[in-house]
Amino acid sequence: MNASALILMIVVQLVVVVLTVYFFYRVLVSKPKPEPDSYIENDDVER
Repeated sequence: MNASALILMIVVQLVVVVLTVYFFYRVLVSKPKPEPDSYIENDDVER
């Protein structure tokens, strides 16, 4: 394997790892969105 191929492989793997860690961090740190209550329309309905 050439030195240039090895450098390219390492750089590409580092980019993939950095992007993966970045997006996992964003998912884990983000605040949950308030979801609408699906039962709010059924409050006055008797069963």
